[in-house]
Amino acid sequence: MRFDDTFDIPIELLEKYDRPGPRYTSYPTAPHFHPGVGPERFARHFSNPKDRQRALSLYIHIPFCEKLCYFCACTMKVTHNRARIAEYLHFLIEEMNIYAQYVGDRPVKQIHWGGGTPTYLTPDEIRMLGEATHRLYHVCSDAEISVEVDPRGISDDHFHAMKEIGVNRISMGVQDFYEPTQRAVNRWQPESLTRYYVELARKMNFKSVNLDFIYGLPYQTPATFEATLERLIDMRPERIAIFNYAHVPWMKKHQKLIPENALPTPHQKIEILKLAIDRLTAAGYLFIGMDHFALPEDELARALQNNTLYRNFQGYSTHAECDILAHGISGISQTRRMYAQNTKDFKAYYAAVKAGRPATERGVILNRDDLLRRDVIMTLMCKFALTFDDIEAKYNIHFNDYFSRELSELDEFILDGLLTMNDREIRVTQNGRLVIRNIAMVFDKYLRAAKAVRFSRTI
Repeated sequence: MRFDDTFDIPIELLEKYDRPGPRYTSYPTAPHFHPGVGPERFARHFSNPKDRQRALSLYIHIPFCEKLCYFCACTMKVTHNRARIAEYLHFLIEEMNIYAQYVGDRPVKQIHWGGGTPTYLTPDEIRMLGEATHRLYHVCSDAEISVEVDPRGISDDHFHAMKEIGVNRISMGVQDFYEPTQRAVNRWQPESLTRYYVELARKMNFKSVNLDFIYGLPYQTPATFEATLERLIDMRPERIAIFNYAHVPWMKKHQKLIPENALPTPHQKIEILKLAIDRLTAAGYLFIGMDHFALPEDELARALQNNTLYRNFQGYSTHAECDILAHGISGISQTRRMYAQNTKDFKAYYAAVKAGRPATERGVILNRDDLLRRDVIMTLMCKFALTFDDIEAKYNIHFNDYFSRELSELDEFILDGLLTMNDREIRVTQNGRLVIRNIAMVFDKYLRAAKAVRFSRTI
């Protein structure tokens, strides 16, 4: 499928589809994980001899931050106690020792450090953790290794340490360049600081720089965000993510510190999103989907064009052939038939590692219907087209019979020009890519049954 990135969708139509829904970084989604998947089932799945040749993607969670960003929905802990961080790193490496016996010499093609703030570690701690990873796992020489970076409070030596352990991609949080917005969410970050580290990453030949932004934050307007976009385009990172702010104070109590009366209206949020898509695509970025953009030569853009795009808990990604092995509190691992999440409690995590077992607290084993629906949803999310023949051959079903109810519910999207459909395929239109979550929701069996689950809004 080719994309020309020309969007002419009316704002009123976006408003119509702006409703709560999952982001589909997994299926079933995380609210449906349960404690029936524990350490033993996790270990059994990850040591399955049938998967011995499957490559791995490692996720490493560093939960610590120096300051609290009020918008944050991540599993994190503010601390200034360096001994506490050192203790966590000790157990993180011990957890790697446990997992190494399960995975043997399976090749590692991808590593991602998330948080929290991975660069809250000292340069020497970064070197220590990176050395342990390379020592305990079979990391491929061309592995994609990325780290989430907060430019506040770091030094050039942090970048040198990352380079020494093989990091080749940087993802830097910015959120907005507008100072009143920064102050309101407790994240003041001068543009000059962001620009300095973007330029340093280029001088040091990091392969790619991603910058993260959020729309829907206090005091943002289309005019203020347009000024931010101009400065962002001038920096020209290889990748850009512009996330929808999920205001969920019932889940993240600290979000109550954000002045709700300063948040943009739903209409303004949609205007900001449309503005961002228009400006970035006009500047030469490819709209990958939902909240991701990339320059045409970037691997993410090539994956979109080659129909090899993949979606996991980091969003749109490459390396769909990999199982995910997560380390640290809250980390979510994934095999072909299982999701498994570590405990979010430090004491429970340390106790599990001391006992020599995984810290798995909950997860889900996928049944046949889960596998089928995940295939449908992820194909729509990543390829924006679905051929019934492919699904029928793989699962031995008649698509139109199996999904008769779901197909009838797509009529509204067809009438609104968001997809086309015949008796053998579904194709999402260019405008339909902006509401792809809504289209995917039609095939979500769990969403029908769990009316009480609360999600962020789709747009």
